[in-house]
Amino acid sequence: MQRHQIFLLIFDILMKILVVDDELDICELLQYNLETEGYEVVTANSAEEALKLPLQEYALILLDVMMGEMTGFQMARKIKDNPVTAHIPIIFITALDDEDNTVKGLNIGADDYIAKPLSMKEVKARVRVVLRRASLPLIQKEENSNIYYEGITLVQKSKTVTLDGQELTLTKLEYELLSLLLQNPGKVFSREDILAHCWPQDVYVLDRTVDVNITRLRKKIGRYGKQIKTRIGYGYCFEK
Repeated sequence: MQRHQIFLLIFDILMKILVVDDELDICELLQYNLETEGYEVVTANSAEEALKLPLQEYALILLDVMMGEMTGFQMARKIKDNPVTAHIPIIFITALDDEDNTVKGLNIGADDYIAKPLSMKEVKARVRVVLRRASLPLIQKEENSNIYYEGITLVQKSKTVTLDGQELTLTKLEYELLSLLLQNPGKVFSREDILAHCWPQDVYVLDRTVDVNITRLRKKIGRYGKQIKTRIGYGYCFEK
């Protein structure tokens, strides 16, 4: 089963989140607030305790950095080094909000970072974004493979696009938008889906920004622009 199929199956049933923190009150606070959002939440008070759980069953792990003998960074490395659990998104929760620790966590493979003291509104929003991003269909192509549609070619290795053999001048966002739509023909992506997939997670943008970039992309791909369809009230899709 492909990773995106696993996550879509999880979305259809009850999504499980693991909270790992050595502060009992933090665990209880997160468990209560996330359960009110409809998630199933399990807590562990140490990395050692968490690693005894069937981690592959969880859709997301909220992981404290500073804990007992094994830190959150060390646990995250174990998770990401194991092929069975490497796909599970991780959000670090920490009082260490300096740049070096943030970079260290992201380099390990973390999907997001939340600093203490916690804002439950922020936690809920970041959890939704990370889970939505994880559930999107993944582009599982070889790095040097190309994506073709009639006169359009996306060269993944060089991140370039040609139209009838002529290279187009696309921004990174426009390239990501076109790649997402071409590889999922007929699938409608909401603006929220597109933001989660194509925009950096630490950049705040309005839904209108998606519309503007879609308009620009339509113009740049010439006669194929009309195949990027607007589904009013739902989002956008590429119709072959």
